[in-house]
Amino acid sequence: MDFELNDEQRLFQRTLREFVDSEIVPVAPEWERTGRYPAEIVDRFRQLGLFGITIPEEYGGLALDRVSFALVFEEIARGWMGVAGVLGSHSLAAWMIARYGTEEQRKAYLPDLATGARRTGIALTEPGAGTDLQGIRTRAVRDGDHYVVNGTKTWITNARHADPMPVLVKTSITEPAHRGMSLILVEAGTPGYTVGRDLPKLGYRGTETCEVVLDDVRVPASALLGGTEGRGMQQALSALELGRINIAARAVGVSQCAYDAALAYSRERHAFGRPISDFQAIQLKLADMATEIQAARLLTYWAAVRSESGAVTAEAAMAKYFASEVALRTTMEAMRVHGGYGYSQEFVVERLYRDAPLMAIGEGTNDVQRMVIARSLVAGDSAVGW
Repeated sequence: MDFELNDEQRLFQRTLREFVDSEIVPVAPEWERTGRYPAEIVDRFRQLGLFGITIPEEYGGLALDRVSFALVFEEIARGWMGVAGVLGSHSLAAWMIARYGTEEQRKAYLPDLATGARRTGIALTEPGAGTDLQGIRTRAVRDGDHYVVNGTKTWITNARHADPMPVLVKTSITEPAHRGMSLILVEAGTPGYTVGRDLPKLGYRGTETCEVVLDDVRVPASALLGGTEGRGMQQALSALELGRINIAARAVGVSQCAYDAALAYSRERHAFGRPISDFQAIQLKLADMATEIQAARLLTYWAAVRSESGAVTAEAAMAKYFASEVALRTTMEAMRVHGGYGYSQEFVVERLYRDAPLMAIGEGTNDVQRMVIARSLVAGDSAVGW
């Protein structure tokens, strides 16, 4: 049993940390506040090869181990959670294409996705179907050697830059509903495929989140992910397992940033002639924060390691659930340590407090995670323990 990063992972972490501290942390406050798109940061993602973290080496990717995958999102979210979204959806979609795509699809897309010459995302959620993906209404009807796709997607990250965009559709109406669902790769510029308005958000700024409209979009039958209908739900859910490790790692990064800010402020701020870090009430907050963050980190890394050997439905759900709840608590406690200044945009904790709730909602709400965990426990499928 080893709770330490190996030498390669530690070097990778150090490289990420130096990049985040020098190139993301200094610009995040102003760019987040003004809504400026982080084009320069995206370019650095390309230069560092980060668009290829889930892509096999034979297609030009880094093929990172899962703990290193988690480190990417932890470190970037520590600097600015919003820009982690640029890599998040891209990495999951690229992983799906690598795992489930036909060889023609892999050759067509993965080399450019690995370098960032192309980017991608995942179009799952609809105005009337989020948690209940089986309730989607987007249809793809076979018409000769094409599919005609109609529907609307919402809350789609990277929508303005995705090419191709994997879109979850119903290719047949059958029961159970998941057996009639498929993923279709829609290329940017296809007639009828329109990226609509950017959705206004409480936090998670830095990457666009949009509506996507598909109006009689004709795509070749070869765009069906994997070449076989009816497997889209299983493909999407397996990607979401990896996505929950991504979200858990982001939550750890946000929590770490909040703790670091609270600790530094408590040493600098004086009250009644002493630093507030001398007061037991503040010390107890810091102790709780540090303990919970480390627990969330270890749970996330555990789920990441477990995912190397196969499905981690319960483990990923546990990591995402616990780490995101820690982020909610930690950002609130950091704001309380700052007092009135915590409510000011001049201090980072205000942004962290707005970013944290997304992790409790994205990749499946935390209530859903608890249900996933419980079902796994009852079925005897969970790997709780050693």
